Amino acid sequence: MSENHGPSDVSQATVRLAFSAPMAGGQELPPACLWSSERVVSCRTGALRAAGGVGELALDLRTAALPEEMTVEITTAWRDGVADRNPRNDRHRVLVLATGDPYVF
Repeated sequence: MSENHGPSDVSQATVRLAFSAPMAGGQELPPACLWSSERVVSCRTGALRAAGGVGELALDLRTAALPEEMTVEITTAWRDGVADRNPRNDRHRVLVLATGDPYVF
C-alpha cells in the first residue's frame, strides 16, 4: 500500500521498484506501470490524501534467471512537488528469497 504521512495531499505520486536481478522479458504490467529497464518498474499511485493511503498494486513478475535471492529497492520517484517532512521513509530495501512464495511490500 502506498501511504502519505502528510502534511499535504499529493495529487499524483510515482514509486520505483529496482530489482537486483534482471526480470524476464515480455511481462505485462498494470496500466499504471511501465518498464524503465530490465530491472526497474515505475508505477503511478494516484492521489494520496494527507495521512491516507491507496490500495495495493499487484505485480506478478519473474526473474530472467533463477537467483537464490535478490533485493528490491522501493523508492518514491515523484510526488508532484509536495514537500516531504520525512524523506527517510521514501526508500525501502527488501530481501527476496527464492522460496516460491508471493511477496507483499
